[in-house]
Amino acid sequence: MSVDRRTAPLLVLAGVVSVQFGGAFAATLVPRIGAPGSVLLRLLFAMVILCAVARPSWRGRSRSDWGTVVLFGLALAAMNTSFYASLAHLPIGVAVTIEFLGPLGLAAALSRRPRDVVAVAAAAVGVLLVSGVLHTSWARLDLVGVGFAAFAGVMWAAYIVLSQRTGRAFGGLDGLALALIVSTVAVAPLGLTSVDRWTPGDVALGLGIAVLSSVLPYSLELVALRHLAQHVFGILLSLEPVVAALAGLVVLHQVLDRSQVAGMVLVVLASAVVLGSQARPESPDAGMGPG
Repeated sequence: MSVDRRTAPLLVLAGVVSVQFGGAFAATLVPRIGAPGSVLLRLLFAMVILCAVARPSWRGRSRSDWGTVVLFGLALAAMNTSFYASLAHLPIGVAVTIEFLGPLGLAAALSRRPRDVVAVAAAAVGVLLVSGVLHTSWARLDLVGVGFAAFAGVMWAAYIVLSQRTGRAFGGLDGLALALIVSTVAVAPLGLTSVDRWTPGDVALGLGIAVLSSVLPYSLELVALRHLAQHVFGILLSLEPVVAALAGLVVLHQVLDRSQVAGMVLVVLASAVVLGSQARPESPDAGMGPG
């Protein structure tokens, strides 16, 4: 299929669907081998595939370049581990909606327009509805899951900033490939504690999650961003909470109540307002999030 301005949005949408369904399948793996083990499998396979394709160069890098890529890899590890940990406590649609405040808040902070500040405030109300804080007793509210999802959002914002810096310092896929090496090494000590529980089926599922959550969406966005209008890219990314809820329903049979759906709609609308007016990301990595 030839890619142009009409077909590029389909590639981004396919990437969003791929990421969120990858996250839903990860939610089935987390209860068996834990969040660190699940993240390690995903990162390990993604690292192997991407390094085989990119064959990143280790030479000619400054100390500043290495510092940037190490921080990028650590943010990637923390973002995915905290997000996967939240899936053990929350429906995936809820987790993605909460963590979406990270990139949304970053975009609004960089914009500083009153309209964007209002949009983020509306999104915050939406997150309160989605999390159940307003109609659930403190005894029943899963604050651990909310905390993990919120921290994943903070790390997602850091990931976006560092991915752009990495994109300026490294050509092609080199930066992301090297960052995946760092993140895999960072997660390994915790992830390997569950290796005795890994089955061939778990390893195969980890490979599938790596393809769905990392390799495929990155490749699709890399092609699409060459042809896509900036506001269209932002609006399509804003659909991630909705797609996550759909993936949770199809894969995990998770059903959200009316107030949670209303909150999700607020977050999506706010995201469309803020992200839809942002400049084109400096590197395709900026569009990738946990999942």
